[in-house]
Amino acid sequence: MAEQNQASNSPQVTPPAGSAPTNDAGAAEAPIPTYPKRRSHKHLILLAALVVLVIGGVFFWLYLSGFESTDDAQVDVHLYPVSARISGYVQKVNVGDNQWVEEGSTLVEIDPADYEVALARTQAALDNADAAAKSLNIDVPISSVDASSQLKFTSSDIQNAQAAIEAAEKEAAAAQARVLEARAENVKAQDDVTRYRLLVTKDEVAKQIYDHAYAAAATDVAAVAAAEANEAASQQAVQEAHSRLIEAEARYEDAQEGPQRVASTRAKALAAVADIAQRRAAVEQAQLNLGYTKILAPVTGEVTKKVVVGLNVDPGEQLLTVVPLDQVWITANFKETQLKHMRVGQKAEIHLDSNGRTYKGHVDSIAGATGPLFSLLPPENATGNYVKIVQRVPVKIVLEPGENRDHQLRPGMNVEAKVYLR
Repeated sequence: MAEQNQASNSPQVTPPAGSAPTNDAGAAEAPIPTYPKRRSHKHLILLAALVVLVIGGVFFWLYLSGFESTDDAQVDVHLYPVSARISGYVQKVNVGDNQWVEEGSTLVEIDPADYEVALARTQAALDNADAAAKSLNIDVPISSVDASSQLKFTSSDIQNAQAAIEAAEKEAAAAQARVLEARAENVKAQDDVTRYRLLVTKDEVAKQIYDHAYAAAATDVAAVAAAEANEAASQQAVQEAHSRLIEAEARYEDAQEGPQRVASTRAKALAAVADIAQRRAAVEQAQLNLGYTKILAPVTGEVTKKVVVGLNVDPGEQLLTVVPLDQVWITANFKETQLKHMRVGQKAEIHLDSNGRTYKGHVDSIAGATGPLFSLLPPENATGNYVKIVQRVPVKIVLEPGENRDHQLRPGMNVEAKVYLR
């Protein structure tokens, strides 16, 4: 059957007429079948493969040149040490190790009793100084007015005393003149009495005339005494006027010192005001110290503590450390040859091995010097010649908002950083 199928499937070729060969048996020899030649496609396949390889290489090169990566990167953050600003006894610790705290929350409480007493004492001193200053401030204008008025009044008293002296001296001169006049009248009256007494003894005049002369003489004697007394009184008035002038001059000199007393009072008032300012500053410091008895969290983050209840702390002694995990960044140390096309603001990806997650960020800044300080020194080989070594430059990469919401990125972790240059 197979032979029949093979015979039926064999090509039938008709030989050309008149040229069919014959064998020895006299039968015609079967013709050799001929097939059309197929065209070879190997070189096309090789060409296509080469094109694909070139295109793939170009894309691969473009992909590799589109970013720079490094595994020399770690997570950084600013640690916030929390220390005591006053000395005292720790009476309460409100947080535990690795506890999450919010900014402004109370971490540690120091016994406030001593600082409450200090505040009350400084407040009382301030009230006392304030009262004293108010009294002096009232005395200053009063003293100023009194000094000015006293100066005017004493000056007027001097003028009045001088006028009184002049009037008293004039009155004394008039009294002295009246004394002289009275004495003259008395002398005349006494002479008349003497003359009339002789005439009466000789009966040359009437006794009545003598009596009249005698009475007039007695009157003149009394007038002389009165005039002399008036003169003495006027002299006394002159002396009293001089005394009042001396007193007025003394009061005037004392009044002239009034402005100095006012200046002294004003200086005391200013000193009292300065004392108030000093006392107020002491009160404010006491209030601050009382507020420092509660130690607050400077930022939001996790707490690492080493303080316990019962510890006596001193100013500046570190009690806790707050790690703000929301503020971490990446410090990636790129080779200097990788910085040619790196710019601030370029997108970056951070891969963390511990959770396999990739975080998004961007380049914040590029350091102005290479990493370790010793790398700034030119390196030497064994022969003392300087050799060129590729240095690494720290690049700060900040995360996009909310990327580290789960707080898996911890300071000190090593990560892989990739910066996209396009």
